[in-house]
Amino acid sequence: MLSAQQLETYITQNLECDYIKVSGDDGTHFEALIVSPVFVGKPMVQQHQLVYQALGDRMRAEIHALSMKTLTPEAWLKLNS
Repeated sequence: MLSAQQLETYITQNLECDYIKVSGDDGTHFEALIVSPVFVGKPMVQQHQLVYQALGDRMRAEIHALSMKTLTPEAWLKLNS
C-alpha cells in the first residue's frame, strides 16, 4: 500500500517542486497540492501531464486516483498573501 509520503517522494524525485503536500489515507486515492517553477507558462493540462510523467508507471499500477492542484510559484504567492 502506498503512503502519501511515498507519493510525495516519487513526485519530488522527478519534478522540481517549491512546495508539495500530498494527503490520502487509503493507499490508492490521493490529493496533492504541487507548486513548481516548471509549470510557468503551461496550461493546467500540461502541468498535470508533467506530474503524471514524474509518477511514470506508478500512476497505472499503484495509484487509483490523484486529484491535484498545480500552481506556479507566483500563483502560490498570490494565493498566500
